[in-house]
This record gives sequence, structure tokens and C-alpha cells, in this order.
Amino acid sequence: MNRVSEFVTPGGEELVVLPRADYESLVEMAEMLADVAAYDNAKRRIVDGGEVGMPMKFVDRLIDGESPVRVWRDFRGLSGKELASRIGISTAYLSEIETGRKEGSLSVLKAIAVALNVDLDDLIWGEERPAVDGKA
Repeated sequence: MNRVSEFVTPGGEELVVLPRADYESLVEMAEMLADVAAYDNAKRRIVDGGEVGMPMKFVDRLIDGESPVRVWRDFRGLSGKELASRIGISTAYLSEIETGRKEGSLSVLKAIAVALNVDLDDLIWGEERPAVDGKA
């Protein structure tokens, strides 16, 4: 029997006691509502132009460890030559950054981020970088 008991504290605060199953059901519904609200907010930001939905084929490439610079460049539809020209570096230098042979200076990475319309954080490999020529 799902009975709810109500109490009023000496301070006037109203409290209820309900069976654990009812409580857990309410918590689950609250979590689902929070998920729906987060989805609605993300969808609104995409529609407003604040965020870009990236197709899974590009997301998979990032997850697989491919260079974020290369993935974002491809996603934006730019050739290496076009991106290098936009930021004032050589195509060879951009290629070295994309292959992990060179890290790229902070100013170059910032310029790449601006040209690709992404946050600088989106271009960082993270703590582990892929091996270059089999070297860790």
C-alpha cells in the first residue's frame, strides 16, 4: 500500500514520507526531465547557430585518434592548402601539425582555431598523443 505521511516540523516546514519505490520513481522521472531539458537546450543552440552538429563519421574519426585539426578542416570543407593560406603558414607545416610531427605554436593553433571556427580546446589531442612513425 503506497501511503504518504505528512508532517509539520516545529519550525513550520512541511515534510512527507513516502515509500522508497515511489521516491525512486520520482528521482527517475526527474532525471529523464533533466535529460529532455538538456536535449531541448542543445537543439535550440544548434538552431540559433551557437553550436554545430557534427556528423558521426567525423566524431568517429576524432574518437579513433585522428588529428583534430585534420578532422575539423575536413568537416569545414577546406583543403590543407586553403587552411594554411588563411592562417599564413606553409602547407608542409600544417601537414606536420596534422600528422603529429610538430606540435605547432600556441599562436598558430589559435589561428587554426579561429579559421576553423572552433575553440582551441577542440584542437588539442589530450594527454596522450598518437605515436609518430611508431614512436610513442
